[in-house]
Amino acid sequence: MKSIIRFIPLILFILLGVLLYRGLFLNPQAMPSAMIGKPLPDFALSSLKAPEQLVGRTDLKGDIVLLNVWATWCIQCKYEHPYLLNIVKDSRIKLYGLNFTDDRSAALRWLEQYQDPYVFSIFDEQGALGLDIGVFGAPETFVIDHTGIIRKRFAGPINDKIWQKEFLPLIETLEEERKAALANSLAKAPGAS
Repeated sequence: MKSIIRFIPLILFILLGVLLYRGLFLNPQAMPSAMIGKPLPDFALSSLKAPEQLVGRTDLKGDIVLLNVWATWCIQCKYEHPYLLNIVKDSRIKLYGLNFTDDRSAALRWLEQYQDPYVFSIFDEQGALGLDIGVFGAPETFVIDHTGIIRKRFAGPINDKIWQKEFLPLIETLEEERKAALANSLAKAPGAS
């Protein structure tokens, strides 16, 4: 019995090593989200630039909406920012920010210093909306379709390669779905031939 007890630390060490080794091969962008396929939750939070103005789900307008979770404390957000400035040059894209658990004055200075790519940023000081949509940290980006359904969650910074591989194909698919839905609704309209 005493000899078995001597091997318990070794067995625990081996199990911990196997667990950590397996973790090396996990993809952090592949973290599942319970919100995929569900509507963006309703919320009422202030705009970052206009604290007196409350914004909600209905204010996120656009055929295709990207909701980018960012913060001044996020090192990767600074890396991602130039790519966001480039993305918004595409008129199909409406980029909204979710300033997550941050300081308002620091966030305003940050946007002034690095430019503001967002239609507007939601100030989520307590992280309530972030928790509702399953945010693990920043940066994260959510793709929301024309019906308000969350279609994708991407954890980590966006760059050109990721944009081309992960986002553009989905955006093209969403555009086709929107066109098909519009054509279908026009065909069902009274007086349509």
